Amino acid sequence: MIHPKAEVLTKNIGDGTYVWQFCVILEGARIGRNCNINCNVFIENDVVVGDDVTVKSGVQLWDGLRISDKVFIGPNATFTNDLVPRSKRYKSKPEKTIIEEGVSIGANTTVVAGKTIGKYALIGAGSVVTKNIPPFTVWYGNPAVKKGYITKDGTILTEGLQDTYGHIYRLGQDNEPIKI
Repeated sequence: MIHPKAEVLTKNIGDGTYVWQFCVILEGARIGRNCNINCNVFIENDVVVGDDVTVKSGVQLWDGLRISDKVFIGPNATFTNDLVPRSKRYKSKPEKTIIEEGVSIGANTTVVAGKTIGKYALIGAGSVVTKNIPPFTVWYGNPAVKKGYITKDGTILTEGLQDTYGHIYRLGQDNEPIKI
């Protein structure tokens, strides 16, 4: 479903994806299946969005951004693609920023160009991401600091790998917490 007040120039949009009013999506963008692109979103040409992704209102996805499946991007999250921007001077190749599967990025977060956010990581609202984020970790603050771990189903754990009920976890393959 593409809202009649959206300007969608790409033909690369998967089945079941909703694009809401006042969005602009450029011709080279690729968007997967079952996504929800909320109102007032801008997506540049060299952007890839996976399946089952939610992009909330007021987000701009700039060239060089790669978003994997099942990612949530909160309202007004900001991505950059140039570490030294100057007016009327454009890089021939923007920095690549990688958002891996299952990541959640809170509202008003800023992600500095060229970073990778690992699988199922959680970035708290208002954070500034200035470094690569390991999978299954929780980060927040300015600059964002690691505060613990998170399971695939969204259970937040302390740095000591314990949930609020006292259950203990260990780190498995790819840093994924596993209940003991």
